[in-house]
Amino acid sequence: MIRLLVCLATLLALTACQPPVRLMPAPAIFLNEHNLFAANANLDRSAEIQVFYATNRLAFGPSGAPAYTVFPGNDLHLGVATLDIGGGGRSWDWLYEQSTQASAERRPQLLVNSMDRKASVAVGSREDAPGEEALAFFRQIDQALAGSADPDLTIYVHGANTSVGRATAQAAQYRHFTGRNSVVLSFLWPSAENFMRFSHDVSKAGQTAPAFAQLVRMLAQHTRARHINVIAYSSGAMVASPGLAILGTPAEGYDPASVRLGEVYFPAPDADFRQFVSELQVYHGYPRRVTVTVNMHDSVLVLSRVHQRGSRAGRPDPTELSPEDAQWMVEASRRLDFDLLSARAADLPGMERRSHIFWYDHPWVSSDVLLKMLFHFAPEERGLQRNLTADDLEYWTFPEDYEARLDAVMDELVQAAAAQRGETSTQ
Repeated sequence: MIRLLVCLATLLALTACQPPVRLMPAPAIFLNEHNLFAANANLDRSAEIQVFYATNRLAFGPSGAPAYTVFPGNDLHLGVATLDIGGGGRSWDWLYEQSTQASAERRPQLLVNSMDRKASVAVGSREDAPGEEALAFFRQIDQALAGSADPDLTIYVHGANTSVGRATAQAAQYRHFTGRNSVVLSFLWPSAENFMRFSHDVSKAGQTAPAFAQLVRMLAQHTRARHINVIAYSSGAMVASPGLAILGTPAEGYDPASVRLGEVYFPAPDADFRQFVSELQVYHGYPRRVTVTVNMHDSVLVLSRVHQRGSRAGRPDPTELSPEDAQWMVEASRRLDFDLLSARAADLPGMERRSHIFWYDHPWVSSDVLLKMLFHFAPEERGLQRNLTADDLEYWTFPEDYEARLDAVMDELVQAAAAQRGETSTQ
């Protein structure tokens, strides 16, 4: 018993050592006179924000205040997290200013106030019989969707060395910058929350793929989400990519199209490149679009390549692919719903050359993420520039006049929304 208490205390201490999540810089589309808050007819003008969560971490403690360990358990725990941006009961006017102005000042923290577990489902159990508590949880998601301008549900899958608090806060700030128009669920896999235990994360991420696939199938079966989107950051790709391959494999009584996959986005994916491409070939026809954003100077992925002895999908070495797989990638980039984006410091003013966090830290890239996820725009519709490698692989970059292109995209969205309101009012 004493040994167990010591272990639990150690786990909590590791979590406490995690640096705080601070509100990311405002995406460039929030610096435009038209921002996404204005599109939310039911905007909750509060510094408090909620996201749903699901985790296969081993849990202990009461359902209203559970503690989740760094070890995998036998259940998927489903719940609601409540967070506060800034702390101390900050006003909406203050938060709106923080969210719509470019500022080099210290950004406010996102603080987790509560993790309320609503239900638990055994990993490996039938998706069509989740139990009444889980069904009530799915109805709660439907209620959130009914009040949202975005009819899709987005699952955020965090990276390595990430605590429950950090992963939940990262999901919450993404929801915040959708103008709070999107319903977001944070998938909390059992990271060791310690950079020195990366091998633990690699092992547990791969083992979690079936639980992730089970969650997606349950959400598709028991919610009214139009699509289920996935953002899998860094080592989150080790969970989501094999999980999507499971979802893309037909089986007796199961049609992969039934899970209604929408946008799939891999920013700086820390997954074995060859395996990633192999898995992509299994599921590529089912999402609306799959996007991978790479930084060929990403310092985190340099270290991961040394540790894993193979290039990473977010910093790929094309020579590792077989001729057949390399040709498939060319075909996918040219004719299938697969997009490869290059995030280069030379194209992105102010970006640190070796950045691993560019997708939410740089206002241009975060704006591109939002346009993809919210509006299902293809790269050219989002203002990106098309390029070809010597091998005819298509990829996209941010052009010098990206801000002007972005303003034009936002103006078109505003005009389309105004026209729709006019049509609705005359009917």
